[in-house]
Amino acid sequence: MKIVVCIKQVPDTTEVKINPETNTLVREGVESIINPFDMYAIEEGLRIKERLNGEVVALCMGPPQAEAALKEALSLGCDGAVLLTDRSFAGADTLATAYTLSRGIKSIKDVDLIICGKQAIDGDTAQVGPGIAEMLDLPCITYVGKVEEIDDKHIKAYRMMEGGYNVIEASVPCLITVVKEINEPRLPSLRGKMNAMKAQITKWSAADIACEVDRIGQMGSPTWVRKIFAPPKREKGMIFKGEPPDTVGGLLSALKDKGVL
Repeated sequence: MKIVVCIKQVPDTTEVKINPETNTLVREGVESIINPFDMYAIEEGLRIKERLNGEVVALCMGPPQAEAALKEALSLGCDGAVLLTDRSFAGADTLATAYTLSRGIKSIKDVDLIICGKQAIDGDTAQVGPGIAEMLDLPCITYVGKVEEIDDKHIKAYRMMEGGYNVIEASVPCLITVVKEINEPRLPSLRGKMNAMKAQITKWSAADIACEVDRIGQMGSPTWVRKIFAPPKREKGMIFKGEPPDTVGGLLSALKDKGVL
């Protein structure tokens, strides 16, 4: 079974800085990591590989520095890694990203299972995984918390819901997105790290995967960001102590000062 795990390199910080001119994240000087939900996707791909004697290929779209994320995936046990990198990919929204990744998957060929994290922590849209499935005309199971059965013909998975789960069966090939409840990601071995350092990452441009130029990057993005900003820090709350009759006056005065009353 050939498994493709889609990963994304994201900023490792809660202090997000925004470029006010481009409305994009400022990544310079900020450490990058593999999107945390994608770590669960990698782990699940490796577990299925071990069960079925398969092959796992990590796939990422990003700038050249995203090669570091792919080398980390190799250190964990992935068999191959592909970086889709081209200046024309810049500025892609979720639709253009899904299209580009789908072209990469088509170029890998003979893929049985695609695994994505449920969402990226920098965008939080949860749209790219289902978008890839739509582009490739594949069944899609989102928010998977457990893969109960899988072979080269079908998959049976638990889709996590609020307060419970659905049990869903689908034909293979298919795409799943996973949640953190599905497993516990492993740590890389020393041998894995050493092998990853020497590994060559396959790099494909837009031309290499036969992308239509009007469907990638900003040109292929029907949505755009008008404004993006970090929410202001919440002010410290006020506490009124004492019996209700004694504190009501102070509460009303505070509400009037804030313009609520």
